[in-house]
Amino acid sequence: MLALTENVTEIVKQLAAEVQEISGLRIAAEADGQSLSVSPADHAEQDDQVVEQDGATVFIDGPAAEMLADKILDGGVDEEGNIQFALAPQA
Repeated sequence: MLALTENVTEIVKQLAAEVQEISGLRIAAEADGQSLSVSPADHAEQDDQVVEQDGATVFIDGPAAEMLADKILDGGVDEEGNIQFALAPQA
């Protein structure tokens, strides 16, 4: 199952606190089967896997959940305020 770093949990919690319509992030596989999209979400879609860690919620669609089962999601905010995400293998 996807693990979240402290950086990501803080980003997700801050987004949810600032925008009432957002309760977490949603990660979905793109049609090409190789790319992922990350977007704010207010609920899980049918068949989503839900990862809750340290007060943060991430919804992951089925194909993305398979791709991310052994990964760690990290993130940060750049100088312009843009959120960036990175994946790493779990140890």
